[in-house]
Amino acid sequence: MLWLILGVSLATVTLIVVSLWCYIHRNRKNRNSTVNQAKSQVDLNQVTVLDFGTGAASSMNNETAAAKLELSGEKDQELPMFSFSTIETATDYFAISNILGEGGFGHVYKGTLPQGQEIAVKRLSTRSGQGIVEFKNEISLISKLQHRNLVRLLGCCIHGGENILVYEYMPNKSLDSFIFDSTKRKLLDWAGRTKIIGGIAQGLLYLHKYSRLRIIHRDLKTSNILLDSEMTPKISDFGMARIFEENEKRAVTKKIVGTYGYMSPEYAMDGLFSEKSDVFSFGIIVLEIITGKRNVAFFDTDHSSNLLGYAWNLWKEGENTELMDSTLANSCSSSEVLRYIQLGLLCVQERAEDRPSMFDVVSMLSNETMALPYPKEPGLLSYVSRSSTTEGDSLKIQQGQGSQNVQSVISVISPR
Repeated sequence: MLWLILGVSLATVTLIVVSLWCYIHRNRKNRNSTVNQAKSQVDLNQVTVLDFGTGAASSMNNETAAAKLELSGEKDQELPMFSFSTIETATDYFAISNILGEGGFGHVYKGTLPQGQEIAVKRLSTRSGQGIVEFKNEISLISKLQHRNLVRLLGCCIHGGENILVYEYMPNKSLDSFIFDSTKRKLLDWAGRTKIIGGIAQGLLYLHKYSRLRIIHRDLKTSNILLDSEMTPKISDFGMARIFEENEKRAVTKKIVGTYGYMSPEYAMDGLFSEKSDVFSFGIIVLEIITGKRNVAFFDTDHSSNLLGYAWNLWKEGENTELMDSTLANSCSSSEVLRYIQLGLLCVQERAEDRPSMFDVVSMLSNETMALPYPKEPGLLSYVSRSSTTEGDSLKIQQGQGSQNVQSVISVISPR
């Protein structure tokens, strides 16, 4: 009887111990789950960003944190985040006097950080056609690129409805502010202009061939070439750039955007773009640097041609020096001018396959004894309507009986 009582008691005690262990284990599991959920919630709500003005850390709201996490999706991407208060202080609250320029995206402001570093602040306008997709596109691309002829992105700021990019400051602003200004272009002699042409070519070659990502810029123009204190050119604005796979030759988009006067014929007419599209834009820039005239703003005395047509006609007639900016007369030889005009015309040939690659262009620039091929007729001689004479204005490109309106300056990323 005693053994029976002891057996029942032992069984009861064992049952109680097992039940107690299960209870404790279950509560511990639930508590850990709750802690993990709370930790996850804290991580999302308390993403910190270094305030570059004070060195202090601040918290972001849900919307900002989510945007930051989305922007930082790749593990190798480490881009500093500026606080909005730092940007406001640096730009004197976006003072009009600090505006450096304006584009389809909004304004660019000059700023100075408390440490004395000068910066350029690109503030995306809420009315801009360039949206968050292009904003993220530029961040994801340029943060991975390092070359002396590409502008350096220092960081970004996402605050409420504000989307801001922070770049190194370029004291000499953009190339167009020099070569199209009757006074400033006198400061650029032949050596200075060929240095800029060579730097742009090196930057494009890096994008097409040697960077971690194979990049097609798609909006190369003089206003997107910035100049540092030593007049070194730096390619900027990667909002509508595209990554190409290693074996990808060209791509097609139904939504054609860009800046007239710089777009290649195959892109403007059919939405086809490739490395050769950038080569075409480079050729336009070369001719504009040599002449000091805009392609879309120039018409000859007979009002029958743009700058490309004028250059082509002079080339055929052997009167290349007439194309040269008169301020260059005492700083170069006619043979040098002839070679660069020929190079520019090679880059703007109508058929993409006839144009040289940027590797070939750099070789031509570095080897002055290399014989250059004879260029064929440039593209866009018969397509561009003269409904506008200023860069950035919308034009129509005629295609058979119809025409298509193409946005200008606005950057749009099209899906593959």
